[in-house]
Amino acid sequence: MRQTDNTRRAQPRQRLLSAITLLGTLMITGPTSAAGHALSEPVQLQGFAIDKTEVTIAQYGAFVKATKQPSKAEQEGGGFEYGAGWERRPGWSWQSPDGQADADPHLPAVHLNHAEAVAYCAWRGGRLPTAREWLHAAFTEQRATPPAPFVRGRTYPWPTGDSPAGANTSGNDPWKRAAPAGATKAGVNGLYDMGANVWEWVADARGDERRTMGGSWWYGNFRMQASDAAWKPAHFYAVYIGFRCAYAPAASAS
Repeated sequence: MRQTDNTRRAQPRQRLLSAITLLGTLMITGPTSAAGHALSEPVQLQGFAIDKTEVTIAQYGAFVKATKQPSKAEQEGGGFEYGAGWERRPGWSWQSPDGQADADPHLPAVHLNHAEAVAYCAWRGGRLPTAREWLHAAFTEQRATPPAPFVRGRTYPWPTGDSPAGANTSGNDPWKRAAPAGATKAGVNGLYDMGANVWEWVADARGDERRTMGGSWWYGNFRMQASDAAWKPAHFYAVYIGFRCAYAPAASAS
């Protein structure tokens, strides 16, 4: 009877791993937005390229499958969430952000520390963006012919444009926690979730701390602003922190 119960408990996890195997290797075809646009191709900007969305569970799963490298959250008993202070949540990890066994594989990969984000981006042939690059991508429109209402060369007050509407914050929006890739409003440069959803690690260091950008679903829209700075211990991981990668520009864009 005990073996039967264990088998039943393992089935949702096996289904998740199967989904990761199927979806996580789709670096080119990838997920699509509500508008049907492919999200996996990096956006080419001035001097570098950057992921259109935060790295997803499926994408990070492909890295884990290739490297056989468990995360610190998995090794140390689960990721963190803020309750009465920082509280460890057993079973919470990049593949089960809130402890669920059947997480949407397009949700952002969280519960990963700075070194784990760096390792993933290197595996993809990239790196973490600097704060300066991240801010330039998030607020200044650089596309040659951006769709209305965006205007080439303009720096916007919010990553979503003239207002924070459409971002996943603690305000009145459709998402109680993190939103999957492409579900929120596409913002400046066609990027998703440069404001809110989850914090994003960048390369900037201050002693043993590393900078995170953009705010998260736990906060109001004030943390989406360019002036906001949040530094966290490099070894830290939590349900609110993810990342995206930057790359050398394509030859045609350099």
